[in-house]
Amino acid sequence: MRKLILGLAITLDGYIEGPNGEYDWCFTDQDYGLNDFFERIDAIFIGRKSYEMVQQQSDNSNGEAISGMPALTEYVFSKTLTSVKEGAVLISGDSIAEVRRIKNQPGKDIWLFGGALLYNALMKEGLVDELWMSVHPILLGNGKPLFREQDGRTRLRLLESKTYETGLVSIRYSIENTLMHD
Repeated sequence: MRKLILGLAITLDGYIEGPNGEYDWCFTDQDYGLNDFFERIDAIFIGRKSYEMVQQQSDNSNGEAISGMPALTEYVFSKTLTSVKEGAVLISGDSIAEVRRIKNQPGKDIWLFGGALLYNALMKEGLVDELWMSVHPILLGNGKPLFREQDGRTRLRLLESKTYETGLVSIRYSIENTLMHD
């Protein structure tokens, strides 16, 4: 079965975006393990807001939304979109059932790119297998937090950590179990 990997940049105080949706605090001066990650995956799950943001970024940078990203099967999760770009797959029905079906198909691992509603729903259902966080050495003080309240504890097991000279720390965890209540 393919693994679903939530891979995101995050601030030290737990935000994935600033208060106005900005992500200008993300380091882009080097690869930070992204190219190795790209070798592990062949698909990306993305919510509507993140999809629209990536499309806008792509339009502003000659078609390359994320530097060095290979061609991936793009699954766009939305209840409101009626169409997506050519080659992408729109998931508008039972997203949990679709994620289970796609994870059981042959292929490499899947990048859960965003958005917050999508990954929180998939975390709650126990469908996320790994967390790969690029922790940036900045405190935003406000913005969109990575996780919303959970129903219980989630145990993680450290798979890898790497510290860069910029102060960014890349950490990768497997999700051991979820919903452990006090």
